[in-house]
Amino acid sequence: MGSYGMLARRAVSTEAPVMVQIQELLRGIKGAISLAQGVVYWQPPKPALEKVKELVWEPSISRYGADEGLPELREALTKKLREENKLTKSSVMVTAGANQAFVNIVLALCDAGDSVVMFAPYYFNAYMSFQMTGVTDILVGPGDPKTLHPDADWLERTLRETKPTPKLVTVVNPGNPSGTYIPEPLLKKISDICKDAGCWLVVDNTYEYFMYDGLKHSCIEGNHIVNIFSFSKAYGMMGWRVGYIAFPMEVEGLAPQLLKIQDNIPICASIISQRLALHSMEEGSQWVTNQVKDLVKNRQLLVDALSPLGEGSVKGGEGAIYLWAKLPENFIDDFEVVRWLAKKHGVVLIPGTPCGCPGHVRISFGGLVEKDCILASQRLKRGLEELVKDGML
Repeated sequence: MGSYGMLARRAVSTEAPVMVQIQELLRGIKGAISLAQGVVYWQPPKPALEKVKELVWEPSISRYGADEGLPELREALTKKLREENKLTKSSVMVTAGANQAFVNIVLALCDAGDSVVMFAPYYFNAYMSFQMTGVTDILVGPGDPKTLHPDADWLERTLRETKPTPKLVTVVNPGNPSGTYIPEPLLKKISDICKDAGCWLVVDNTYEYFMYDGLKHSCIEGNHIVNIFSFSKAYGMMGWRVGYIAFPMEVEGLAPQLLKIQDNIPICASIISQRLALHSMEEGSQWVTNQVKDLVKNRQLLVDALSPLGEGSVKGGEGAIYLWAKLPENFIDDFEVVRWLAKKHGVVLIPGTPCGCPGHVRISFGGLVEKDCILASQRLKRGLEELVKDGML
């Protein structure tokens, strides 16, 4: 077997990152437009960038900071959590993005061999995080066929019947990859089921500001709940890598374990990135919601582009930056469809298989300004019309 036989099984058995495959596809096709990666088209607030530009020569920027985050940023986040999210009993740890936050949580709460629960369609990076930390008993629950909401009855039954009880349940709200919003009553029901069963609930709130059609995001709190947040999408800070964990302060021993893990992965999130996050917050959440308003046009353009798939084939989009679409029945190989759309029609999507749902695709409407989104939607509509009528010729 050579050296390959010496590689860690947990790494080898982890799914290949779909975005790496998509990036390779994009590099090979000149002029292709991406509706794939979950990004936004805007940069951080200009006043915040101007302030950070002046900090480059400050010595503290090049030094390590507190593992849990800059004190002034954590203070601002604690205030934000209290006032915006109604989370009053949570401590804060700043991380190098929401993905790293999730890995920290899995390492702190789960042992190799534990079982955990996700709902399809699930966020592919969260699934990979379980795999590469040795949590291989991943129970995938169904979503409602019409709404994609997690099936709470299935969850209650599964937590009751599975022995030992799964250690952790996780949801993204609003959803990645679906853009589906979990209403507060359902979120509370899921929380109560987890509490009664004695398992953790991890809620990823990365897209908390990305709500449409008058819907309002809500958070829940409890000694069995950990919340994740991110600056990446809201403030256009994808490459700056800043996220944070809001975890129950009353749970004895959790904070020290999170600190152990943090100290052995990034030590601390980038200092200059944390300063940019702090200065971006000074612009206020209204700055973010003003940016998000413009995405409604993009969403409608892509809903129209997906219309050749037929009524009922497109779901989600109530929140986040995603639409979720079912391909025609005879196109279960969504990777093949994605490659065909890219090579023949110059538009790139995410296949549904890495999200637990073969025969589907994820469409991101956040990464393009309107004129580019118009072009992308035209290409996508032509491609889907051809797919439905003639197949992949």
